[in-house]
Amino acid sequence: MERTPSWNPPEGSGTAIRFVETKGLTFEVAEAGEGDHLALMLHGFPELHYSWRHQMPLLAEKGYRVWAPNLRGYGATDRPSEVRDYALDHLTQDVADLIDASGAKQVTLIAHDWGAIIAWLFAITKKRPLQRLIIMNVPHPMPARRELRKWRQLKKSWYIFFFQLPWLPELFLARKGGDVVGELIANTSCNKKRFGPDVRAIYSEASKCPGARRAMINYYRALLRHDDTVDPGDFTIDIPTLMVWGEEDIAIDIHCTHGTEEWVSDLTLKQLPGVSHWVQQDAPEQVNTILEEWLPNT
Repeated sequence: MERTPSWNPPEGSGTAIRFVETKGLTFEVAEAGEGDHLALMLHGFPELHYSWRHQMPLLAEKGYRVWAPNLRGYGATDRPSEVRDYALDHLTQDVADLIDASGAKQVTLIAHDWGAIIAWLFAITKKRPLQRLIIMNVPHPMPARRELRKWRQLKKSWYIFFFQLPWLPELFLARKGGDVVGELIANTSCNKKRFGPDVRAIYSEASKCPGARRAMINYYRALLRHDDTVDPGDFTIDIPTLMVWGEEDIAIDIHCTHGTEEWVSDLTLKQLPGVSHWVQQDAPEQVNTILEEWLPNT
């Protein structure tokens, strides 16, 4: 199968695209740095590993080997066809398989949006040892459950229920010749100059690949239809955990951060006023300063 990378890192950026075969799938991975400590970065919907472009050089400079995969269904990563293929047992196993393929001795997991849903459960279930966990703009499952019972969050989650419909969500993302995907990100940001035409085009073009829009939507379909594929046990996490939260998130209410410390024994929360859901792209300098201070050099 011929694979075309979803974007081409600038020359001299220190980032390159490679394809990593695991037990289950082949992943398109953006890679930077080297060493035995892997910083594994998981992107969200409807993004790509491109969303970590501002953070990858920093982590490489700090001595990490950085892998940012396109999740299953995204970019040039394999794209299974069934809704069941996007349930959380498969998604968390993908993380384990990538870690195994890396051969790394230590792992720090960094994640945003859908990647963070996966990362929370990966850390909770302890599928592989982690040194640290960094989560951006997605709540721990237990505060999320609490807030979904309240109108202030439920009304912001309308799209999850819309995405359960057949065909219509795919048609929604296909509007304007598919360019709506890049526009969706830019129009819900707080710093639109970060999402110029070139940036929007990378996201939109990737969404136009055959089956890509359906795969992205299938994450949400599987979330509700196959919600019992992972046993979270007591939901607790005992490794150092950093939450970075853009306060102007239109999809997730900031109350979802409240009470996280009941489930995460070593928690640091950094809130960024005037920053959107797309936090690491909207405010890369602020996010990088937080990462620089919180993460040790390897």
